[in-house]
Amino acid sequence: MATITIRGLTKVYPGGVRALDGLDLDVADGEFFALLGPSGCGKTTLLRTVAGLETASGGTVCLGGADVTRLPPGRRGVGMVFQDYALFPHMTVLDNIAYPLRIKKRSRADRHRSAREAVGQLGLEGLEERRPGELSGGQQQRVALARALVADPRMFLLDEPLSNLDARLRLEARTFLKRLQQRLGVTTVFVTHDQAEALALADRIAVMDAGRVRQLGTPAEVFRRPANLFVASFIGSTPMNLLPGIVRDGSVAAAGAEPPVPDEARGLVSDGEPVVCGIRPEYLDYNEEPVDGAFAGTVSVVEHLGGSSLVTLDVEGEPVRVVVGEGFDAAPGAAGWALPRPGRLLLYRDGELVTPARDTPLIKNGRPH
Repeated sequence: MATITIRGLTKVYPGGVRALDGLDLDVADGEFFALLGPSGCGKTTLLRTVAGLETASGGTVCLGGADVTRLPPGRRGVGMVFQDYALFPHMTVLDNIAYPLRIKKRSRADRHRSAREAVGQLGLEGLEERRPGELSGGQQQRVALARALVADPRMFLLDEPLSNLDARLRLEARTFLKRLQQRLGVTTVFVTHDQAEALALADRIAVMDAGRVRQLGTPAEVFRRPANLFVASFIGSTPMNLLPGIVRDGSVAAAGAEPPVPDEARGLVSDGEPVVCGIRPEYLDYNEEPVDGAFAGTVSVVEHLGGSSLVTLDVEGEPVRVVVGEGFDAAPGAAGWALPRPGRLLLYRDGELVTPARDTPLIKNGRPH
């Protein structure tokens, strides 16, 4: 069983920099788990602490039910892939892959046999005698994965392994990585700042900020119902529209419109209470004529995305973005109305979602509430 159980994990660097702040987290056996957040949020520090490359200042790390907090990396049974792959430039592909077995004092014949099996699993046939400098970025990434795989780890720890690839290679590597993890069934923790990678790959995502988990949930939960304004503004290729408003007679007065208070929030907000209306661009419908409950504005920017367009409306000085389908041809300066789809408007109070989804843990101070 390759579970990860983290309790009260703290990491404080010299000078008082608190990279991890009393963090609790559980990763299930066989799960593909993503740590997502901006630079400096603590996600890489968390991964390296799980691997044993950083020493915890407080708290515990348990792998497979065993406390490994003070164990050295080599005794934790993890395979790690680094952002720069960390391949030995003077070694061939085969020797790079076999290196962990060399450290374990396995015979040359045995380690090369295991390395060749990994070569076959990762599609590296014909590259065994090349050196890293003779490989593409995607090939280097697969060599790094093969090196981690050959040691038969009980879990993979991946530190932004796709960040050095170009857009097309990143997409190909993402698909390959997902298939590999599904085939092997190995517990995998994947660090990334790229939300598209996290949403596409992970079974669950922990969104991190300032050494704490701000939301924990499936990709669909985190995208559809951000638990707080930090997650709402961070998740999504285009961030959620966030409009300040006031509750008034069962509606929310925001940016010149008065959409009704969402059914689930009725009775939980009071007249005169300040709130923030959150609505994703994907959950707004664009109209060329006035519509009750819609945000009225003027088209300021049109960004063509191929099969769709991203339209920015200037609504009383607030930008409201709407995703529209093919055929949109309104020019900047044209009047437009953006209507929230039923059940898609969210309300935030004091920075937190008024009514978090029942199956989406709301995280405060790094702990579920």
